[in-house]
Amino acid sequence: MMERSDFLARLTDKDAVSACAFADQIVRESQGSDCWYVYFDEAIALLAHKNSLVRNRAIEIISANARWDRTGKLDPVIGAFLAHVTDEKPITARQCIKALPEIGAAKPGLISQIKATLEGADLTGYRDSMQPLILKDIVAVLRQLNEKDWN
Repeated sequence: MMERSDFLARLTDKDAVSACAFADQIVRESQGSDCWYVYFDEAIALLAHKNSLVRNRAIEIISANARWDRTGKLDPVIGAFLAHVTDEKPITARQCIKALPEIGAAKPGLISQIKATLEGADLTGYRDSMQPLILKDIVAVLRQLNEKDWN
């Protein structure tokens, strides 16, 4: 097992290509195994990182590992995750929004909070050219959340 400090260092590395490749590996391996879930708390902590690329990686890792969250670590911090629906960086906001169906599938009990956040999202802080794109993402995710039978 990797040291927690090494996990964080690799995801926050100034070499964005290397850090992104590592995050992609984690997401890919998390689709079939809980081998990276031991670092779930560290991924959650990265949601507050100043670098939006690091926040993007955290969002991807958290959503990929939500399926393994049997102890409910995500539940009390879902607000911090959902805050990125209106992240200062529109790319991060879009990344977060697109991750929400995977979170909803893994954690049906959070769907009402996810939907309320999406429905109440204030997009006025984004450039006029970005607002329609983010709104389109929100509508698509709401449609997915409403159409899926979560029982």
